[in-house]
Amino acid sequence: MREGKFLFFILLILVVSACSQDATVQEKPGIPENIPSVEDLDPDDPMTPYIKYGEDIFNETATVLPERTGNKMSCASCHADGGVSNTISMVGVTTNYPAYRPRENTIFTIEDRINGCMKRSMDGEALEFESEEMRAITAYLTHISEDIKKDDTEWLGLDSMEEIPEPDVDRGEDLYVEKNCMSCHATDGSGKGMTSGPPLWGDDSFNDGAGMNRLSNAAGFIQEYMPRYDPGSLTDQEAADIAAFLLSQERPVWEGHDEDWEEGGRPPDIITQERREQIRNGTFDWTELDNVVPEKKYDYEK
Repeated sequence: MREGKFLFFILLILVVSACSQDATVQEKPGIPENIPSVEDLDPDDPMTPYIKYGEDIFNETATVLPERTGNKMSCASCHADGGVSNTISMVGVTTNYPAYRPRENTIFTIEDRINGCMKRSMDGEALEFESEEMRAITAYLTHISEDIKKDDTEWLGLDSMEEIPEPDVDRGEDLYVEKNCMSCHATDGSGKGMTSGPPLWGDDSFNDGAGMNRLSNAAGFIQEYMPRYDPGSLTDQEAADIAAFLLSQERPVWEGHDEDWEEGGRPPDIITQERREQIRNGTFDWTELDNVVPEKKYDYEK
């Protein structure tokens, strides 16, 4: 009898504990289910060819606009499935512009934001505002944002890692192999496809002025979305280690670093060319970054 009461008591504790944990979990809001489909567009609508061309540019940027891109990436390299998935979704993005951008210290239109990605993430050139290509991209983004209100876009943006466990680059290199990252991104990080496995470093990847060149952003993206077929399975420490390894590799250099954040607020974890060299030489102190936690939170042996 006592044994039965004891087991019941233990079970009650476990149930209460589980409920308490569930109550504190903050799930990322999902995007709407009824996103307008490009396939259902009216062929007689004059907007249709623009929207479809915009989708092509979004998914295959380097292929469709080779003269404007400096690498082998596309918008969909970061914004998966044409921007309509939960992987840094673009659904509703047009409702958030114009908006103030502290990095550039000016008001950005959606066209400005697109060109920011063209120059940084695509390591290429800006599109003319009145060009057919710019009109097409904005038409596509507006289409997938149809009926979305500005105040209902809490799914937008990347959940960066606010407190980063002090990374271990050597361990990150080992994890790149252990987690089979090369199956999509190749052993040398050159990638196997701009949407299926974009380049992670080298001449064909994003330059060091891109948002993904911040350790907190790269670690947050890896932790939330990678590995592709088992997202969310990595610990913060593992994600930080892999991110540090990737960002320690050579990539195109952004020439406008001195013009960014002129009014202050520069993020502490941008990995510049100088820092990359220090990391590879083993002379960089990660704890100098304000958002890096000096002591590791996770034990790989556990």
